[in-house]
Amino acid sequence: MASFMAGNPALKATHQQMKTKMDSTVEDFRGHLLSARTGRANVHMLDQVKVDYYGTDTPVAQMGQVSTPEPTLILVQPYDVAMVSAIEKAIRTSGTGLNPMSDGKVIRVPVPPMTEERRKDVVKQLNKTLEDHKTAIRNIRRDGNDQIKKAAKDKLISADDEKRASDEVQQLTDAEIKRIEDLCKAKEKEIMTV
Repeated sequence: MASFMAGNPALKATHQQMKTKMDSTVEDFRGHLLSARTGRANVHMLDQVKVDYYGTDTPVAQMGQVSTPEPTLILVQPYDVAMVSAIEKAIRTSGTGLNPMSDGKVIRVPVPPMTEERRKDVVKQLNKTLEDHKTAIRNIRRDGNDQIKKAAKDKLISADDEKRASDEVQQLTDAEIKRIEDLCKAKEKEIMTV
């Protein structure tokens, strides 16, 4: 369907901004899904873990080579051997439920099979993240509607155009929320499958 707003000079920028912000919200949610824990090791499980690297919170993936040599093991080979204990501590205290061990050069992170209770906790956490992202999308909708109202008030668009634009904003919002809900459902199914 062609976008009415994208074709209207007074609303084109608003439409573009909203679409970009909503897309980045969906991508952020996708990132959270990648790092959510399932029963097997995955290099993205450490994506949300940050290490204090000389005063800067740095993702583990930027601190070293992260790999999964086995389905139940994540291996981290830090680029800077001096950071081994800091990375190990960051993983241990990250709330992922993982218990890393190091030999001074590499960090081995065994991924234990998940208990039913742990699976439910992960799903609960996912649903909280889903709600946060839905709220972000609704806030983008609100900002977009405010810009449309302002354009109408400034006589840049007619009342009919305002109505059409508001309807389109709602359709866009519904579509983006459905997108993240579908992503979440699929991930939930993956987590709950033993």
